[in-house]
Amino acid sequence: MRRREFITLIGGAAAWPLTSYAQQPVGQPRIGMLMTIDNGPDGQARLAAFRQGLQQLGWTDGRNIRIDIRWSGGDDATTRKNAADMVALAPNIILATGSSSMGPLMQISGAVPIVFVIVPDPVGAGYVNSLARPGGNATGFSTFEYSIGGKWLDLLKQIAPNTKRVAVLRDPTISGGLGQFGAIQSAASSFAVDVTAINLRDATEIERAVMTFAATSGGGLIVTASPLAVVHRGFIVTLAARHKLPAVYFERGFVAEGGLISYGPDFVDQYRRAAVYVDRILKGEKPADLPVQAPTKYELAINLKTAKALGLTVPNTLIGRADEVME
Repeated sequence: MRRREFITLIGGAAAWPLTSYAQQPVGQPRIGMLMTIDNGPDGQARLAAFRQGLQQLGWTDGRNIRIDIRWSGGDDATTRKNAADMVALAPNIILATGSSSMGPLMQISGAVPIVFVIVPDPVGAGYVNSLARPGGNATGFSTFEYSIGGKWLDLLKQIAPNTKRVAVLRDPTISGGLGQFGAIQSAASSFAVDVTAINLRDATEIERAVMTFAATSGGGLIVTASPLAVVHRGFIVTLAARHKLPAVYFERGFVAEGGLISYGPDFVDQYRRAAVYVDRILKGEKPADLPVQAPTKYELAINLKTAKALGLTVPNTLIGRADEVME
């Protein structure tokens, strides 16, 4: 049952090339895309949204622009290599996903214009001087304010009121991972829960930490936003089900694979909006003068089948507010 239509743009994406072809006119604007997830359905939906946004503004890959794409699948070493390779191509502009790609880019390039998406704290990370006046070669779209961590705790307590302990799965190697955990930790006392961190490094470490955490009753999980969380998505959902842990996730893809509940920005929408900034920069505007924008669309998704398996009753107030309820 869908409360509001969730739109993806995968349809038609398969017909588009994953990378641009070499036989293109000289002088054609070149756009580099650093994708920190893999070339799967999620990645294709984001790519399709960006391309559609560009087409609506008069830009078509292979006709009057060239798009070069690199996928890292959440691997930090591959992301760093892709960033270096992309800068070496000397594109007119780079579309960068997340802090894990922005960090390497900012270290090796201070001149190429960059539009970023899904970055949680661009000011704190040093990518821009301020949200209103970025001041450098980068601007884009933030993921959310860290205060969303309090919302995740609130949702967990609403759907699983007996939760007393919360394990927060985060990537400690990126500023967003540390910031999200810090915000949740700060809000924990308001919800009468104890918070611990589980680092997202590899499946073995995640499994061991979740199993240890689940040995004591009253536990729940919050999975914060990072490429590594997406890489391990199916595994994390399976672990939560195996150990009967209610879990809140940062995006609906987890719920579609059997996770309990998610709340977060519509990432596909950020790629569509990013096309507008790419268009404006290609036409002569500077990233320094384009303000960083916050998300405008958030999604709440709930899996009633998973709630039933966990012995939980979802409050009608949550069901009524949900954008998507899966049964």
